[in-house]
Amino acid sequence: MNLAKINAIAKAVLYEGYMLYPYRPSSVKNQQRWNFGVLCPKSYSESQQGSEAWIMQTECLVEGNSDAELDIRVRFLQLVARSVGELEEPVSELPSGETPKFCTKQRIEIAGRIYQTWQEAVEREVIVPARNLDALLVAPVSHSFTLPAVKQCEALREPGGPITAIIIRDQTELCGDVEISAERLADGLFKIRVLVRNLTPFAEAEQANRKDALLSSLASTHIAMGIEGGEFSSMTAPAEGFSESAANCQQIGCWPVLVGEEGTRDTLLASPIILYDYPQIAPESAGDLFDGTEIDEILSLRIMTLTDEEKREMSQSDDRARLMLERTETLPMEQLMKLHGVLRNVRPSALEPAKEDLQ
Repeated sequence: MNLAKINAIAKAVLYEGYMLYPYRPSSVKNQQRWNFGVLCPKSYSESQQGSEAWIMQTECLVEGNSDAELDIRVRFLQLVARSVGELEEPVSELPSGETPKFCTKQRIEIAGRIYQTWQEAVEREVIVPARNLDALLVAPVSHSFTLPAVKQCEALREPGGPITAIIIRDQTELCGDVEISAERLADGLFKIRVLVRNLTPFAEAEQANRKDALLSSLASTHIAMGIEGGEFSSMTAPAEGFSESAANCQQIGCWPVLVGEEGTRDTLLASPIILYDYPQIAPESAGDLFDGTEIDEILSLRIMTLTDEEKREMSQSDDRARLMLERTETLPMEQLMKLHGVLRNVRPSALEPAKEDLQ
């Protein structure tokens, strides 16, 4: 799979809605995050009568021979609970292998820096070993994955003073699987199914709220597919004769589109956000603003008008928000002017009279 073809688009999908303007934890918009491609534990989904998904499925069509080889990757964000705590008693060093007693705080300021309770995220990728269609026609292939629980403790202290507070980052164990199968529809035409399931144990499902379940969930989940020896068919605009087969493909929580150079059909992205075939990041964009449905110029100008205190909170709440602020504040005027708009892909209207009709 040529990952260069999909990385920019996949990254935009991965972080869509990660943090919204005004990019501060205290803003109402950012009190409930992670709204795209979330796969909760199965037990929590069942306790919510299915209103929260625990599976994602894409089905697509492949043209070629049965020796064509599929490359499947599932990407998602694993959430990290970042807690801030004030120590009951200051210490010179943190005890090895132990967490000192502390009182959880929503916000602490130390040495002029703000530390807040927040949810961070770590990028994850599950790579399924390549399989040819011959093997998938015989029986579905299941690939299980487990990400172990991790707990980290970071000391906070005034310059030259004792440790008075800590940051604790907790990652819950995640378990799941990716199942791939193939079905021959006609000579040279196959239907591929990729099913992603969150199988993380979650005993507290009946009492838990969504915020609790998110720590055991896959967020912004999407599926990248590559093929050698065959071609994917567009699911948005199926080739002649494939419309019925495409209509019979079932998508759950995602939609597959062709990616890469327009006209190529060797790479597919199944995204929780509906895209068109061959989506592109506008070359004028200076970087991700975590809101692909907005206009870069408006968001950049709004960031510039934030107060100093608002910018301080934004920069000290999340590393990605800090980098966005730094990029926006140093944006050259010529780059900002490029965001004002551009006209591209102009085509004659079907209603326009032909030139010969004007003579």
